[in-house]
Amino acid sequence: MGVILRNLQKQVPLRRARLRKDVETLRHILGIQKFDLGIVCVDNHRIQQINNIYRKKNVPTDVLSFPFYEDLRPGKMPLPLHRDEQNLGDIFLGVEYVMKQCQEESLDLHGTLTAVTAHGICHLLGYRHETEEEWTEMLQRENYILSEYNRLTGRSLEPLMKRCSQDR
Repeated sequence: MGVILRNLQKQVPLRRARLRKDVETLRHILGIQKFDLGIVCVDNHRIQQINNIYRKKNVPTDVLSFPFYEDLRPGKMPLPLHRDEQNLGDIFLGVEYVMKQCQEESLDLHGTLTAVTAHGICHLLGYRHETEEEWTEMLQRENYILSEYNRLTGRSLEPLMKRCSQDR
């Protein structure tokens, strides 16, 4: 099983090989290598359209996740019955939006995309942040994922959840 990575935007130069490698590291940390995962990189216009259609928020955003297993409980792994159910879902990365955030806060684009992807994967695995309790649980999971990522890669990524607080 693998990662399908599509770059449908042209506004921001993107090193897909690095993003793919980082996503593979995240999959290893979470033990989800047997599941397919789609990552689609889009511009502000496309992510805003998707956000408006599915969340009724007519603004661009950094990440939108569409889980294959919609009723998955946080911390539980999917139990596919058939081979074609070995899919976690799709993550849309608002690369142009993330780039603007990186410029404003002097952050590395590719590191930030990895942290945003970790957030998206958490959503695919049933984590939400609609209540304070869910928020805390998801932040703990992201902290774990990124601390393991940092240990394996020597990098120093942190969760970006504070940016989402007004978007709950």
